[in-house]
Amino acid sequence: MKIVNSLFVFLTILCVALAGADYYKILGVSRKATSSELKKAYRKLSLKYHPDKNPSEEAASKFAEIANAYDVLSDPDKRKTYDSGGEEAVKQQEQRENQPQADPFSIFEHFGFGGMGGRRGRDEEPRTPSVNIPLRVSLRQLYLGDLLDVSYVRQVLCVEHNKCSKNCPDCQGAGIKVKNQQLAPGFVQQVQVRDSSCVARGKCWKTNCRHCPNGSTEEEEIELSVDVSPGMMHGEEIRFEEVADEQVGHRAGDLIFTIHQLPHEHFVREGDDLRITMGISLKDALLGFKRSFEHLDGHIVNVEKKDITYCSQVYTIRGEGMPRKGRKGKGDLHITLEIDFPTKFSSAQKELLSKALE
Repeated sequence: MKIVNSLFVFLTILCVALAGADYYKILGVSRKATSSELKKAYRKLSLKYHPDKNPSEEAASKFAEIANAYDVLSDPDKRKTYDSGGEEAVKQQEQRENQPQADPFSIFEHFGFGGMGGRRGRDEEPRTPSVNIPLRVSLRQLYLGDLLDVSYVRQVLCVEHNKCSKNCPDCQGAGIKVKNQQLAPGFVQQVQVRDSSCVARGKCWKTNCRHCPNGSTEEEEIELSVDVSPGMMHGEEIRFEEVADEQVGHRAGDLIFTIHQLPHEHFVREGDDLRITMGISLKDALLGFKRSFEHLDGHIVNVEKKDITYCSQVYTIRGEGMPRKGRKGKGDLHITLEIDFPTKFSSAQKELLSKALE
């Protein structure tokens, strides 16, 4: 029996060794994790270990390890291969299909985390216009954070566009051609004219090129994960670098989602603080009260006041405001207490009030 147990332990260790890295453990998720759970785990860890935010020596390797794990588990085919044969099976599949190794910074930017230095300087070149899209979100989403899956349609270069362009010195850019115009004998003026065949500086498009029958670009639909971090502000931008339309001789512009906070029924945001109005009776104002209400995430906020309340008095609860993005803690919650005065008193009530206030 001991021999059987020892053999079982040995085989278990051998299987683990052959399987290689445990991608589920790296991301801190279960083997039944959904696509949404994988994304949430990846964004949390990638922000923690990004080399530009984490100065530790192990950050870069950890960042790459996290990206590799997400790249495999987020792809249904790769995940199936990994679940059945481990890391080595995935590597063999990638070699057979001649797939390049995933770029950890590219995956990071796919979540709208561009501008953190993952991609280093590039030569200046013309860019296509960036695209700005308003992203309407609720105050609750800005309080809790959210991960939104977005489909975006853009124009990308035809795969064989290089075979369809030729050198045209007169082309000064997309749709722009320089033409010499003689004003008088010995006097020549250069003027710019529109020419749709010009696709870039010094390049023009061959007519009826069979390699790109639909022109230099074609339509492509891509899937993006827009990460709304807790505490983001109205007007703040989430930028996907070089995801706008492509064009010959140009670097693609950026796709920018601008946060537009929708009004809330009860709460008003002021920076990291929140404001809310609470109505109380005259009795509560004079004698004190206990009240409670539901916060943005559903937890209950208790308000207790034992002394007299004056008109529009502001009661502040520390740490019950909005999360401070990129910092610890939360702002404050300011509760404006509005007294609901009676419209009239009976004679008996007036007498009682008079005696009580003497």
